[in-house]
Amino acid sequence: MSKKVYVGNLPFKYRGKELRELFSRFGEVEFATVILDKFNRNRSKGFGFVTFVNDADADKAISEMNGKETEGRQLTVNEAKPREEGSENSAY
Repeated sequence: MSKKVYVGNLPFKYRGKELRELFSRFGEVEFATVILDKFNRNRSKGFGFVTFVNDADADKAISEMNGKETEGRQLTVNEAKPREEGSENSAY
């Protein structure tokens, strides 16, 4: 079963490729995406999601990366929460 992880406070220059590279050391990454501003597609919103193939790898990434500094920014890493109906500001 796969598990999705929320990654917040990313450096604004990061895209999916950099996010995948940052988290692939914990296990097989199925998908990695950085959320872009809907009005300026060249600007990151500073957060993204990583989906791991293995739940244990996701748990290890959360425990090791939450609070870790990356390029001067302290990351927030936790399990992604399901999107709430009708909410524009939800996790997925």
